[in-house]
Amino acid sequence: MSAVSGVPVALSTASTYPESTAHAFAWAARLGYDAVEVMVGIDALSQQISAVGELSAHHEMPVLAVHAPCLLFTQRVWGTDPWGKLEKSAEMAQAVGADVVVVHPPFRWQKEYAAGFVDGIAALEESTGIAFAVENMYPWRASSRRGMEMYLPGWDPSEETYANLTLDLSHAAIARNDAIELADRMGERLRHVHLTDGTRSAKDEHLVPGRGDMEAEAFLRHLADRGFAGNIVVEINTRRCQNAEERERDLSESLEFARAHFGVPAR
Repeated sequence: MSAVSGVPVALSTASTYPESTAHAFAWAARLGYDAVEVMVGIDALSQQISAVGELSAHHEMPVLAVHAPCLLFTQRVWGTDPWGKLEKSAEMAQAVGADVVVVHPPFRWQKEYAAGFVDGIAALEESTGIAFAVENMYPWRASSRRGMEMYLPGWDPSEETYANLTLDLSHAAIARNDAIELADRMGERLRHVHLTDGTRSAKDEHLVPGRGDMEAEAFLRHLADRGFAGNIVVEINTRRCQNAEERERDLSESLEFARAHFGVPAR
């Protein structure tokens, strides 16, 4: 972590998928990241609190956030009760020293969960002491013209009363949001950033920052200028990398991008 800015640049374990959570910790340590965000997913290691703690200790790599298993393909991870998943995420966060749980808004078909979501998140923060940073999502678009609302209360968490928010640049690209305007709407509630990029297509691309249309460099400078003191987490898609050398290039480039444009010197 930079002693000047106090803002860590972390690596999401999702950035090395389909490699395991263990590989993600190794990549983060070797390339000089400050910390890790654990995406709880189908990798069995990511679901085990003790294993995550052991990886953190072995690599001397702090865990600053836990991403709750709320994706479509993780609907059965840690059971099917959405509140149980969030409670388990907070348990992991507390055990490994993280202070943020990243969570998506409910899907439309999770009507009972969605009805009490805003108040329920506030209650969880009160009872656990963990910040549940609700992430911006997007309308689902089958084409460039039409979109479907798939989230309740909505895909834009800045419109609700959540105390803590996550801004993901790839999601903002799909929603065709201006990232700086979105950050300003979130204001002091912006706690967590997923640094990536996108081209405003209907796909959730999670490009290396700087390779899309979101002006990620200007976004980072804007955050620095306004005194952002949360977390910056690299969350990119490296599934198409042909080999380890290509994956290392993308992960290194993303880290260097964050430090160059936010002004965080290498540790």
